[in-house]
Amino acid sequence: MQQSPPPVRSTAARVQQGQRSTLVGIGANLLLAAVKGAAGVLGNSYALIADAIESASDVFTSLFVWLGLRAAAREPDENHPYGHGKAEPLASLLVAGALVLAAGIIMWQSVLHILTPHKIPSPFTLIVLGGVVIVKEWLFRHIDQVGEQVGSGAVKADAWHHRSDAITSLTAFVGISIALIGGPGYESADDWAAIGASLIIVYNAYHIFRPALGEIMDEAPAGSWPADVARVARSVPGVLGTEKCIVRKMGLEYFVDLHVLVDGDISVREGHAVAHAVKDAVIAELPAVYDVLVHIEPEDWHQ
Repeated sequence: MQQSPPPVRSTAARVQQGQRSTLVGIGANLLLAAVKGAAGVLGNSYALIADAIESASDVFTSLFVWLGLRAAAREPDENHPYGHGKAEPLASLLVAGALVLAAGIIMWQSVLHILTPHKIPSPFTLIVLGGVVIVKEWLFRHIDQVGEQVGSGAVKADAWHHRSDAITSLTAFVGISIALIGGPGYESADDWAAIGASLIIVYNAYHIFRPALGEIMDEAPAGSWPADVARVARSVPGVLGTEKCIVRKMGLEYFVDLHVLVDGDISVREGHAVAHAVKDAVIAELPAVYDVLVHIEPEDWHQ
């Protein structure tokens, strides 16, 4: 089984890595949009033109992701004492919205082309589409891996945008192949393929939208975060146990609310020291945690 990539430790490094991967995607999309658009016009393929539109929209949504990461990395200020992390899932929501918009445009134009007969696409368009599928799938795998490393939903959303483009190109490849093999009467096969691709794009948009909305709503993050935090806290001298542990994700970082049990006879000063030790231990062991609010309770409080 393939091992997960090692996590990038500091927030600044994670932001930089996420932004670099986003810029790579932007450059690739600019080139691919130009190639696919030209090939679609010259090769009489609306499916390929629709694919070019999707790549062009990727450029703008990737810019949203880049700006979202930049904003999320800003330090807390007087107006945003918890930081600017919500900018990161907001970027994901923008990506999802852009995907739905692009799918709607593709579907509408495809219907118009089905109603208006046109020429069969040229065979060379298949070569272009084959290359696009390979490049886009590579971009998806690379950027998705970076998203896992940096813990960014927006970067992973950007990766899924590339996967959507690969799917669009693949369905266009199938549609054009059917049109070429079927001959007269099958001219609209690539348009039907574009409609199918737009439905897949909408599905992928939901795949991006759902976790981003959960983060905006402070939904409990996936994984074993509460158990990991409690394990670290219980290893601190003076901690006799843990109770409530709430974790929420803010962009690339996590905030923790934790109740720890201590000897009820220790002084306030000693309890304060234990709380600081717990906070320091959790942040040291789990660097993605930005802050820990520790509530001290006497062990016999509920007895």
